[in-house]
Amino acid sequence: MTQLSGTPAPHGITVAVIGAGVLGRSFALACATAGFRVILEDVMPSKLRRAESDFASLGQSVELASTVEAAVREADIVVDFVPDELESKLEILSLVDRMAPPKTVMCTPSETLSITDLSSCTYRPDRCVMIRGVLNAAPGQGVNLLYAREIATPTMDLATALLVALGYAVEAEFDPDLPMLMKNQGYAVS
Repeated sequence: MTQLSGTPAPHGITVAVIGAGVLGRSFALACATAGFRVILEDVMPSKLRRAESDFASLGQSVELASTVEAAVREADIVVDFVPDELESKLEILSLVDRMAPPKTVMCTPSETLSITDLSSCTYRPDRCVMIRGVLNAAPGQGVNLLYAREIATPTMDLATALLVALGYAVEAEFDPDLPMLMKNQGYAVS
């Protein structure tokens, strides 16, 4: 593992947060408080109305989107808060992969899945990372930023800068999980 202490993300970074449940709203609020432009998406209008009310009462504002396409159109980084199950993650990463600009980094929190597997199902495996620990960590605590072997340095830099700006201690780690979806990719079981 490599301890990363990156500098705070530059102003002008747009973060799209997919999923306006409790975790998505909390993450979006942290991003807005840190000075990022935030676009929050959910398919449930009631969740977006609640988020809008919550943010207004705290003196913060986020842009709201009712479609993934609208949320990711200008995003530099997308963080999803869909259920931590293979089908949900593959579906959201596939949508983001098709709809976001090529520059967009896809970041998915998961405690159980392999970023190697998930990123292999996209056209941009070099722009996919996974956060472990963010679902249970408070700012100031550590999170792991997992990456597959195809990772690009700017991807790690942006994801690290985002998490550091939110107050997390970030440790980068090559995906420790054995890929289940990939075959004949040169991964060996130790």
